[in-house]
Amino acid sequence: MSNETTTLISLKEAMKRVDHKLQALEAQFKDLDFTMDNLTQKFEHHSKTLASQAAQEEMWTAAWTLKFTSMEFNILYSYVIEVLIYLHTRVLEKLPDLGRGLPTLASVFRRKVKSKRVRAVWESVLEEYGLQEGDVAALCTFFIAHGNKAEHYAAKARQMYIKDVSFLITNMVKNPALRDGLLRAVQVIEKGKAVRTPEEQKSSLKELIPSLRN
Repeated sequence: MSNETTTLISLKEAMKRVDHKLQALEAQFKDLDFTMDNLTQKFEHHSKTLASQAAQEEMWTAAWTLKFTSMEFNILYSYVIEVLIYLHTRVLEKLPDLGRGLPTLASVFRRKVKSKRVRAVWESVLEEYGLQEGDVAALCTFFIAHGNKAEHYAAKARQMYIKDVSFLITNMVKNPALRDGLLRAVQVIEKGKAVRTPEEQKSSLKELIPSLRN
């Protein structure tokens, strides 16, 4: 075998070794990229979770520290409980075969986590009333904080005691999420559906886009 042939064979073997090393490095970089993507997603999810928890704590604090008279609490409670009843009743109307399994609104909350059918119906009911999950969370927060000591006032009694309940909410409730939820409860009862401003619709769309991308 000539020196040229031997050199050519050695060069080919060296190129193969280099190629194998490059492939190994490429595989390592892919693993690193995958790991980085996972870490980034976990960090983003953790950040969103912390932000959500902080927002919930702020809303709970706001709900417990509201400065209304007992009559005002009763009127707000009346709007809140009526909306929650509307939501539960509408879900049952759309899912008559699940009536026994959904005796309360809390049972709907639990079932919609595992059942796509219940979740789809729940989302359609919210859309009918112009509400979002955050609005319901605000109403439930108010209900839990004050429902045990409040009583229901009928529509005529509410109008007799307070002419403009929306004005009362806007001026007295400082937490934005709680305030918006209560205002939309009033809209649902008085107008049949909550109405969002163009700015709120844009904000909701911005919140929706990331979830669609994920």
